[in-house]
Amino acid sequence: MAQYELMYILKPDLGEEQLTEDFERVAQIVAQSGGTIEKSDKWGRRKLAYEVDGYTEGLYSVVTFQGTGDPGNEITRLLRIHEDVLRSIVVRVD
Repeated sequence: MAQYELMYILKPDLGEEQLTEDFERVAQIVAQSGGTIEKSDKWGRRKLAYEVDGYTEGLYSVVTFQGTGDPGNEITRLLRIHEDVLRSIVVRVD
């Protein structure tokens, strides 16, 4: 199994309930793609390097997980569809 790291940025104007639902949804997406989450860090509100969809800040989160094959493509595809996610990236950790 390879180790991966997923970083995603959520919209900053979400309520606590919606944030909790979004964090759970991302965990479900990783699990559906065949990954097992090792660690999940919520970095909180940070300034974006450039404006994205009218937002200058975002809520950052990093998830470290293990998976087989190439789960990054499916996770990226599903997070692009999710309306609360501004940006996301999946990288393989060596």
